[in-house]
Amino acid sequence: MSLLSKTAASPYQEIESEGDKSSDVVWHQASVSHEERVASNGHRPAVLWFTGLSGSGKSTVANAVDKMLHDIGCKTYLLDGDNVRHGLNGDLGFSDEDRVENIRRIGEVSKLFVDAGQLVSTAFISPFLADRELVRSQLKSGEFVEVFIDTPIEICELRDPKGLYKKARAGEIKNFTGIDSAYELPVNPEVHVKTAEQSVEACAKQVIDHLKSNGYLKAVS
Repeated sequence: MSLLSKTAASPYQEIESEGDKSSDVVWHQASVSHEERVASNGHRPAVLWFTGLSGSGKSTVANAVDKMLHDIGCKTYLLDGDNVRHGLNGDLGFSDEDRVENIRRIGEVSKLFVDAGQLVSTAFISPFLADRELVRSQLKSGEFVEVFIDTPIEICELRDPKGLYKKARAGEIKNFTGIDSAYELPVNPEVHVKTAEQSVEACAKQVIDHLKSNGYLKAVS
């Protein structure tokens, strides 16, 4: 039985009061403004948030998009789920609570790249709708582009590049998204990509076309 859901609740816990934060932390205003960085880069900044099941093709498509953007002169960076868990999020497991914290941290890092005027791609399962929307809410309008890598779980299992589905079915891995942990489907993603129906290049071009048609790449196209 798979757990693909539009309604599963996120365990995200909001900070209850300002008292939970240090009163000694003050934002430092940089001499180079966000607007100056954007002008220097020559394109609009945004988070390209790739979400989908394990094996759906998130990292593959995100990497292809990042290469295409780099090749036309955009300032970019790619945050990949596995890579980030080797360092920044190496202390987190795969419980629902840890998944929420994983995405919270990535959202904060992504905001820094946007502040630098860059196009940052993030390739994470990010299973909870509320947590993806939290990241969106912390950015300005147009700075969060949700890219739903929509691949049937049957196809993901056939691919199973890391052997994770096989282990999850055998009970060797717990809290595996789509098997015994829910994945909340995007409601209205900016880009809806179906990797089972087209090539990696065509999938990446679909994302690039969205950016072009919505004015993100005017200065570099």
